[in-house]
Amino acid sequence: MRSLNIEKVKLDIQEWIKNYISSAKADGVVIGLSGGIDSSVVASLCVRALGKEKVLGVSLPCESNPQDFEDAKLIANQLGIEIIKIDITPLFNEFKDSIISSLEVTKFNIINIREDMWSDNILALANVKPRLRMTTLYYIGQSLGLYLIAGTGNRTEIAIGYFTKYGDGAVDFELMGDLYKCEVRELAKHLNIPEKIIKKPPSAGLWKGQTDEDEIGISYDILDEIIYRIDNNLDMNDLNEENVFKVKNMMRSSFHKKTLPPIFKIT
Repeated sequence: MRSLNIEKVKLDIQEWIKNYISSAKADGVVIGLSGGIDSSVVASLCVRALGKEKVLGVSLPCESNPQDFEDAKLIANQLGIEIIKIDITPLFNEFKDSIISSLEVTKFNIINIREDMWSDNILALANVKPRLRMTTLYYIGQSLGLYLIAGTGNRTEIAIGYFTKYGDGAVDFELMGDLYKCEVRELAKHLNIPEKIIKKPPSAGLWKGQTDEDEIGISYDILDEIIYRIDNNLDMNDLNEENVFKVKNMMRSSFHKKTLPPIFKIT
């Protein structure tokens, strides 16, 4: 892995945020505060770049662990920013009940969605949560004038498409998009993010007990090394061949998530 001057990276990101917000003539930023390391680092950098009065944290629990809000509140209090809590569980349940009942009468027969059964249907339903969250964030951002939505993705997750299309992937800017997960951890320590948040198992909170590494099937440390070598065209003969194949396949299959929709051109 590369060796970074973390202090310089911090200052460069803060300057980049400041210039981007200024060029967009935006009034501030909205951040979905999940209580995890990524959103905590993003909030910290935005506050340092713009000032706490221009950063709004929003907690959007949806069948979530109550501890997540406590952790989000912890980082908001540390940074001195306002945090709004909006429980979107009732909205999600209403969506689920309405949509499923409507689909059951169609010829496509998208039914039998059971919470205790893993299937593509369950994943589709789980992905509704980040999409409802992002809809809420954009409503809040626009209602405040022009508050842009700060993304919390990192290079590792973006590379393999580990985000929900038009959910947590639908943001105005990604300030950590060139940092691998291990570098986010290093930056978090440099920013004095609470140790309990740094050590907390990363989770998108899509279902009870879900963790990122369990869902991906590879640890972030291994992911970082493989993606770093792919990015820099380095030899991978000493790495696990099955893991390398899996990561390359995830990168290929998620290409549609990382580009604008293709447009047909008349020739």
